[in-house]
Amino acid sequence: MKHAKSTLLILLILFTVWSCKENEEKTEPQVEQEAQEFKVDYEKFTLDNGLQVILHVDKSDPVAAVALTAHVGSAREKAGRTGFAHLFEHLLFLESENLGKGGLDQMSARIGGSGANGSTSRDRTNYFQTVPKDALEKMIWAEADKLGYFINTVTDPVLAKEKQVVKNEKRQRVDNQPYGFNSSVINSNLYPEGHPYSWEVIGSLEDLQNATLEDVKEFYKRWYVPNNVTLTIAGDIDIAQTKTWVKKYFDEIPKGEDIPEVKKQPVTLTATKQLYYEDNFARLPRLTMAWPGVPEYDKDSYALSVLTDYLSNGKKAPLNKVLVEKEKLTDNVQFYQNNAEIAGQLMLSVTAFNATHLDTVAAAIKEGLKDFETHGISEADLNRIKAGQETDFYRGLSSVLGKGFQLAQYEIFAGDPGFINQDVQHILAVTPEDVMRVYNTYIKGKNFIATSIVPKGQGNLILENSELANIVEEEIIEGAEATFDASIAADYEKTPSSFDRSIEPDYGESPDLIIPKVWKQDLASGIKVFGIENTEVPLVEFELEIKGGLLLEHIEKVGVSNLMARLMSKGTKNKTPEALENAIESLGAQVYSYATENSVTIAGTTLAKHFDATMDLVTEMLLEPRWDEDEFHLLKQSTISGIQRQKANPNSIASNEFAKQLYGENNILAYNNNGTETSVNSITIADLQNFYSEKLTPQLTNFHVVGSISETEVVNALQTINKNWKSKVVTIPELPEAKFPETSKVYFYNVPGAKQSVIQFGSPSLKATDADYYAASVMNYRLGGGSFASQLTQELREGKGYTYGIRSAFSGDANKGEFAINSGVRTNVTYESTALVKEILENYGINYTEDDLEITKGYTLKSNARAFETLDAKLSMLSNISNLGYADDYAKQREAIVKALTVADVQALVKKYITPNQMIYVIVGDAKTQLSKLKALGFGAAVLLN
Repeated sequence: MKHAKSTLLILLILFTVWSCKENEEKTEPQVEQEAQEFKVDYEKFTLDNGLQVILHVDKSDPVAAVALTAHVGSAREKAGRTGFAHLFEHLLFLESENLGKGGLDQMSARIGGSGANGSTSRDRTNYFQTVPKDALEKMIWAEADKLGYFINTVTDPVLAKEKQVVKNEKRQRVDNQPYGFNSSVINSNLYPEGHPYSWEVIGSLEDLQNATLEDVKEFYKRWYVPNNVTLTIAGDIDIAQTKTWVKKYFDEIPKGEDIPEVKKQPVTLTATKQLYYEDNFARLPRLTMAWPGVPEYDKDSYALSVLTDYLSNGKKAPLNKVLVEKEKLTDNVQFYQNNAEIAGQLMLSVTAFNATHLDTVAAAIKEGLKDFETHGISEADLNRIKAGQETDFYRGLSSVLGKGFQLAQYEIFAGDPGFINQDVQHILAVTPEDVMRVYNTYIKGKNFIATSIVPKGQGNLILENSELANIVEEEIIEGAEATFDASIAADYEKTPSSFDRSIEPDYGESPDLIIPKVWKQDLASGIKVFGIENTEVPLVEFELEIKGGLLLEHIEKVGVSNLMARLMSKGTKNKTPEALENAIESLGAQVYSYATENSVTIAGTTLAKHFDATMDLVTEMLLEPRWDEDEFHLLKQSTISGIQRQKANPNSIASNEFAKQLYGENNILAYNNNGTETSVNSITIADLQNFYSEKLTPQLTNFHVVGSISETEVVNALQTINKNWKSKVVTIPELPEAKFPETSKVYFYNVPGAKQSVIQFGSPSLKATDADYYAASVMNYRLGGGSFASQLTQELREGKGYTYGIRSAFSGDANKGEFAINSGVRTNVTYESTALVKEILENYGINYTEDDLEITKGYTLKSNARAFETLDAKLSMLSNISNLGYADDYAKQREAIVKALTVADVQALVKKYITPNQMIYVIVGDAKTQLSKLKALGFGAAVLLN
């Protein structure tokens, strides 16, 4: 066993601080360069079988994150077997010899883990989870079982079922989504036939269907071997003990064949190619341009990162200035790198406003690039972008899982976990000349792939001289899917081991629930301040939340609070929109304002050293909004464009239609807070100003802050707001109660040719302040809240292969509550899926057992160890305390509720709150083939909504 010990990450970040006098913009900012040291210690060692192991100690929370990363993705697939790496990711969760059926998912439910998960890219597949520290040995045992003792458990029925799950995932993420085929069109044309990046990670449905059991075994033996895998463990761990466990459980897994070195395969286009496609789901035209780029960590990738950011993000961005500000063709320009191990690409995407010809968009892009060619990038703008990268870096390290991911990434693709220091230095070394050089090398005058994706019947909007893209759409045929019996147990001979691996390790010492210490202050203006000081990373997250939002709007002007909140971030009395944006970004901060159903919020993240300066800008935004007419009109158009896009998204359609049926047309909660096209068109800037002056008050304001900042510093930073924000009485109106359906009714929204039906079923239910709310949420764990531990998932995904995922949840706040079930199911099993959900709901309470309760209690109690790990989790805790009136130790109180629950209690909760025959059933799908079948549910004929 080889050993290497290092101290990782001496991080020297240079950043810019703008020093500006009040009411004065400087063209040449004073630049202060500082060096800050940031260390993440790690220990790396290699087992004799080649397994790379990286350990990192972080005692801030009683949790440990375990990630197993195999250096194999879609790039190592064979032609005709595309999507195999991703299919294999799914299979590895199902069963192994000693974990048993249900594998890690079942164990996760018992130990209180975050939920076993995984992801597949072009070049790697990873499996990860955060668990309470007392379950670390269990996780190491389980990951070893997956790696070394898995393949015998895969049978033809198991493979058949998981093919259905993966195909449902493709339908959900690609076939049934606006612009879903765009990526495959680009990649199959940007890369030559046979290039490992020319096919999609998720693969083709035909290739997935053709996969055989022998293919699975061959793939496993070639790539899932210790010498192609990295194990990272980060958190509250004992290094010596962890190394002993890793050696015990992984050491005897045999080494595989030598893994070939991955060769770079850059591409060059000999000509520009323009393609188009009329999309069944798109409602707006989209132009995408793709150029060959560079592999990950290539020396030019750093300057390209700055280039794409500068060209597209913010008021000063050359592309933004032309396409958004001047020509008003779109509300957003996206430009980014998609770099991977052997090649990379540069992606520029513009979703234009309704009926915009994409030739006009292309001409505007050309004009924006010409502006960059003339003016380049300044040192000030370069430093502004680097400041943001510093903040992003720290955010990536705010959880132990984030640290583990980063260590594995550098180990596999850079050859050294300590490469981060070089990586950062490469970022800091970028000069304006570098940025112009890579523009000239990779974009100016270079060939590219362009795609015009337009709505059905709007082929007149495509780029001139485009040719039809080759897209294979699945035809959904009744009864065409293969059948399988997922209950058949695999019959196999166990793999020999030097000890009995069937014995699950015991828990370690149980960690105590650590509740962060909350401080509170009531300011004279009426603002209530809630904070948690946490010095793990030098960041601060905050939110200034003003109660009201949609609740204070009128139905004919719905969308006012959303527009007002967004406009508050577009300049102040003394700062133009561009000046405000530059001031925020130069601090490395992120500040955003938005409205929800029940609040208007200004929130952000900043480095602790810049908290005061960031809050000065927040103060200006709140007290001295600019009310910029040009920005107002841009935001109106942007909002209308977003509403139009929602009309093309089956998930958005289902959510919006469900709310309408749940609350009724006279309840403001029936409306999306973005508004409607009609209401947004009717809103004037005076409406926004009136809402601001009449509806915002410190008396309804909570300020939540978490991070490396003291109570005194926070209160001092709020003094200007406290002193100058005039208080007024604003009353939030009582809303009409959502009506509980007397009998169930089915509502159907027609999307012709849909490959999936999106379902949303539910009823009005508990507010978050109701006494039964938490107990009902716990009751729901085994129904649909526990992912793979839930009956809905086990029946519809694992048992039938109808869906990629399904969940149920109680969601509530201080004003409303609802119970809802959400999923996307294969079109030709719409009725069968709905009927099965209804049956599960009807029998849930009747069939609930002591075993269900034990699993629920185990998960709920043990998962508390990781309840407040991240800054976001702590911020959410403060929101619960301030908005819902929860006690500071509400997590402890909830433990008592869970411990006291009995089977009879759960059954009573089910009877009271799960009522399948008094629910609203909303289905978005293909009416031609599915509508008439739904009458068999017994709820009468379905109501067609469109």
